[in-house]
Amino acid sequence: MQTILSSSEAMMAQLEATHLASAQIRSLDNARKERLLLRLATAVENETEAILAANRLDLSRMDPTDPKYDRLLLDTSRLKALSQSIRDVAALPDPSGATLLERTLPNGLHLRKISVPLGVVGIIYESRPNVTLDVTALCLRSGNAAVLRGGTDAFDTNSVLVNLIRDVLAQEGLSRDCVALLPTDRDLVKTMLTATRYIDIIIPRGSESLIRFVREHSRVPVIETGAGVCHTYVHTEANLEKARDIVVNAKVSRPSVCNALDTIVVDAAVAPVFLPMLCAEFERWKVEVFADAASFLILQQAGFSRLQQAAPEDFGREFLDFKCSVKTVEGLEEAIAHIGRYSSRHSEAIVSENKAVCRLFLETIDAAAVYANASTRFTDGGTFGLGAEIGISTQKLHARGPFALEKLVTEKWVVEGDGQVR
Repeated sequence: MQTILSSSEAMMAQLEATHLASAQIRSLDNARKERLLLRLATAVENETEAILAANRLDLSRMDPTDPKYDRLLLDTSRLKALSQSIRDVAALPDPSGATLLERTLPNGLHLRKISVPLGVVGIIYESRPNVTLDVTALCLRSGNAAVLRGGTDAFDTNSVLVNLIRDVLAQEGLSRDCVALLPTDRDLVKTMLTATRYIDIIIPRGSESLIRFVREHSRVPVIETGAGVCHTYVHTEANLEKARDIVVNAKVSRPSVCNALDTIVVDAAVAPVFLPMLCAEFERWKVEVFADAASFLILQQAGFSRLQQAAPEDFGREFLDFKCSVKTVEGLEEAIAHIGRYSSRHSEAIVSENKAVCRLFLETIDAAAVYANASTRFTDGGTFGLGAEIGISTQKLHARGPFALEKLVTEKWVVEGDGQVR
């Protein structure tokens, strides 16, 4: 089993070992990478009971009413889905080793630009042990080593999962250090963030405060998988029954994830009819609504019980719970302005039967994923056919949207000559 390190010096030794081991993963051919992942998927299924026992220990330390509880929870069906996800990643084309450009210069130099692994990928994440398997599968498939820093909440589950992964690596004749689990000690996070000799990229996945901390303290390049502050705009020309179904799905199907709805933006012209249509389902799911003045009056008159007046901070807030805010607007222009001000640039949606209005919304809104007449809950690497994902990138450099296998590579120029000098 991996010994979880407890000092900065020991942690740096582990990072160095993973950096050295990354050469083994980088040199694997396509067939061996596939075999490695298929063996890992089988191992997860074979060790289901041990994984679930560790997960129960983690869950026993958390209040079941905490929104993070669902993120932390593993069960047989979720583990089966994770195993299948690993197999799906194994079946994807290897993104490394592809020739992106090839030419011969007039002086005879032959140039090739090829895709190559990033090297060592560092992931900092919170109460989601599924990330441990998803990230490992993506990194190994693309030829990268991984250093994982999970949250304290998932310590026991992550420990079992990473030991399982390292056992599979050893069974394949590879260094166990190709994947490492780092301590949860917060004092050691900065050691990871400054390990520029050993880590090639850092990817934070979690709360806005975590992402901000990494962004402010990391010397290693960072790709953000941002918090999701997601809006659904119900336009005057919306099919209101369709809008109701979309809004309810986006809010209640899994409120603790980043693509869940946080704010309903509704045209004032249809708000008196549309908002009462939400009441029955929102009451059933115990959704708490933070409403602006106009929507508060409508919902109050409709008899909705879980109602509060919105404070300024309720807009631009990622609730991660059975809660949302409501903003009434006077048309498309005001809706776009409101979303532009408060969006985290993750996923934004419009519901309207006017195709020109939808097109303008899709072209104008600056987000990683924009929707017309569909729930924001679809923003997901697996759903988009990309296999598993590391997260949803809300920035614009290198990766945007589902950060999946295809983005875990960079480029290298290979130049072959016959004695040319300049």
